[in-house]
Amino acid sequence: MTGASSPNGAPGETPGALLVVGDVVTDVVALHRGPLASGTDTAAAIRTVPGGAGANVACWAARRDGTEVRLLGKVGMDSAAWHERELATSGVRPLLVIDSEAPTGTVVCLVDSGASAERTFLTDSGAALRLAPGDWSESLLDGVARLHLSGYLFFSEPCRALVAVAVESARARGVPVSVDPASAGFLTELGVDRFLALTEGVDVLLPSRDEACLLTGLPDPADAAAKLSRHVPLVVVKLGDAGALVARSGEIRARVPAVPATPVDTTGAGDAFTGAFLAALLAGTRPEEAAAEGCRAGARAVEQVGGRPPTNA
Repeated sequence: MTGASSPNGAPGETPGALLVVGDVVTDVVALHRGPLASGTDTAAAIRTVPGGAGANVACWAARRDGTEVRLLGKVGMDSAAWHERELATSGVRPLLVIDSEAPTGTVVCLVDSGASAERTFLTDSGAALRLAPGDWSESLLDGVARLHLSGYLFFSEPCRALVAVAVESARARGVPVSVDPASAGFLTELGVDRFLALTEGVDVLLPSRDEACLLTGLPDPADAAAKLSRHVPLVVVKLGDAGALVARSGEIRARVPAVPATPVDTTGAGDAFTGAFLAALLAGTRPEEAAAEGCRAGARAVEQVGGRPPTNA
């Protein structure tokens, strides 16, 4: 089985694939300037683009030459063919389950086109959070060297059940598992203790600054990263325009600087970091250097609209 005997992707060896399990959604991105005008019109530039944290991570990972990326997700019949085409165009092998009852998830991204490019999400998860153990198969790990789970999977009961089965399967095969918590808001609803219990046995955790602080109750992201790395062997905290922190065994091992960028839309910047980081790790790159690649991808992501990499670059 390709890759299973060398899950770390050591240099000189052909690494196995990265399997991403997560959300595939349709993003409706509305770029506006300044505050929304309540009760009336606000001028905006509106685009419909493929998205979803899991799908975005997969697409950014596939940008690295020689990286095989597969994506397991659930979509509605309404847009399954479009999402499959978009993923394939980005170099991702789509393993999409079609839900006959629920439509594809939709996220409305309200992006302030001012200097900060801050965004607000309105989320209808639809089919995305209906992945269940019945959608999992042991054969999905054939040829896989790393398994990545989108944090959105932890926010519905069927998906949590799938996570448990997938992690158990991966551990039985010696395949490392990574998790990106995905949403501080949903984490609050789920509960910190519950999330940490559900991620028991995970090898890599990739939270944002807010997520890391929420998961530990500590205000300083470096302290939070160090504390989390006593729970998960490798923790990489994404700090946006302040770069990233790499922590292991209760200590900060690297502070990685950000790459300067002029933000247009910050949607998917964390996904870009995660995808590039995991692809580099798969290729045998040290975590500190992989985090630098993640920062470069994040900088590219914020300078365009939407959470996916451009397919012509």
